[in-house]
Amino acid sequence: MKSRFNYSLAVFVVVLVAFSPLDFSAQCAMCKEAASSSLKANPTGMARSLNSGILYLMAVPYLMILFIFRKQVVQLWRHVFRKYSKNTVNEN
Repeated sequence: MKSRFNYSLAVFVVVLVAFSPLDFSAQCAMCKEAASSSLKANPTGMARSLNSGILYLMAVPYLMILFIFRKQVVQLWRHVFRKYSKNTVNEN
């Protein structure tokens, strides 16, 4: 009974968040405006730093996932490399 309540609560929260009329684009518009005005004034200034920051923030979760699943990634690469090397040897 308790797990059914937890499941119902989780579904309710997801539906509530999915259909909420919130607008989250205000920060992106502010960043875009700041970058475009900075780019007009100084092409190598803040806009370049903003792009570097975005790339850094994008890369960190992927690196964390890669670190967490490193054994599975190594096994996958070994499997793919062995398959590729067997196909290349058979073609020659």
